[in-house]
Amino acid sequence: MGSMGVIPDASTWPDQDLVFWSVGLEPELLVEGYAAGAFPMPTGELAETGDPLIGWYSPVARGILPLDALRVTRSLRKSARHYRLSIDHCFDQVVERCADPNRSGGWIDDEIKRVYGELHRLGLAHSVETWDAAGRLVGGLYGVGLGGLFAGESMFHDPEHGRDASKVALIALVELLGRDGHRRLLDVQWQTPHLSGLGVVEVSRADYLNRLGRALRMPSPQWQLPQV
Repeated sequence: MGSMGVIPDASTWPDQDLVFWSVGLEPELLVEGYAAGAFPMPTGELAETGDPLIGWYSPVARGILPLDALRVTRSLRKSARHYRLSIDHCFDQVVERCADPNRSGGWIDDEIKRVYGELHRLGLAHSVETWDAAGRLVGGLYGVGLGGLFAGESMFHDPEHGRDASKVALIALVELLGRDGHRRLLDVQWQTPHLSGLGVVEVSRADYLNRLGRALRMPSPQWQLPQV
């Protein structure tokens, strides 16, 4: 088990997606974990103390979205014209919407909301928001940005008012990450059938860690929309 601030070396990680544990979660540990190639998910509490027990994952088959591989259909381009985008305008609200308990497979608890909110206020976690013509927040995504890495955590869309709204946020993110020509790394954790349809591919853990090392040496993107 990894203790606070101590991440086991990747060479010691087992050949499975769950690679170590920590008790509790703070911004410093988040940064160390992402820089090492792992990401956290809450798994419960320690029976003795009630402290949060955090599982850290580094998938054997890692999902990434190459910036030149995003698949944008004609209908998606058409949908995008109906929305307005913003960056880091309401990070906490995006996380809250991603944490909707009515969504299947939900894992974002109050501790995750707290610590990623702190990371955002340190300038290391970001959100992309999608708004409809009525001014409603209808889609978005959030994740962690370290140098040339963006580690996507979750995305959402409003099923009533936000058709394709999360995909529109993803288009904006890809354009932002590649705007200055750097081949930054967009990590999506696991490939799913939905993400595969958008261009997400799987790479081995070793390949991912090599890409991560290069990405961390790149400059951070400008976290703002282009002026028009």
